[in-house]
Amino acid sequence: MDTEHGNTHDKERVGAIFDSAAMLHARAMTWQAIERIRAQIHPGMLESQARALGQRTLVELGMGRIWHPLLIRFGANTLKTFRERSDGDPALGENDIYFIDMGVVWDGHEGDSGDTFVTGDDAQMHACAAAARTLYDRVHDYWKHERVAGPALYRYAQQQAAAMGWVLNLDIQGHRVGDFPHSIHKAGDLGEFESCPSAGLWILEIQIAHPERPFGAFYEDLLV
Repeated sequence: MDTEHGNTHDKERVGAIFDSAAMLHARAMTWQAIERIRAQIHPGMLESQARALGQRTLVELGMGRIWHPLLIRFGANTLKTFRERSDGDPALGENDIYFIDMGVVWDGHEGDSGDTFVTGDDAQMHACAAAARTLYDRVHDYWKHERVAGPALYRYAQQQAAAMGWVLNLDIQGHRVGDFPHSIHKAGDLGEFESCPSAGLWILEIQIAHPERPFGAFYEDLLV
């Protein structure tokens, strides 16, 4: 990793223990944790109960520590941003939508992933969850092939979301990760990074809302 001085390079600096293979391991472990937690969530469970089982699952998997709070949002709370509190403590319905968002340190490196899931057969909820993944893939491919900077990535994301019939939340614009703690590098949001982001250092976040109904979907993963 190039660590020469200068604004762009400062924002992509890494620590002495950084290892790209360890970043991919952290990513894989985070996705494994999401799948394990998802398998235990069921209708009737409270949002707080889902978070508690999520914390237990992370301990069982041998996490190093949490680097951002585990978020599990049910129903209308899927419209909330990371910094917003859930409204109440809703129970997951038989036909409902929810997402899992976690930031976990594994072997000194930061994993950060999130995905949306649906109970029951509400077609629009299933479409919303699928759209968040599709939009992520489109933006990821645009980054990979066009090598654009962060602001252009999110302009493209907004255009694509609108064309797909969804509303993109532009208050959520991705961020740096790395060997813990990445925050010492003060990189800001991906959507503000004025260079093409390097592979293995940035999280692309996508949060969309249904244009009329009170729910949304979330998906995030490492740019690789």
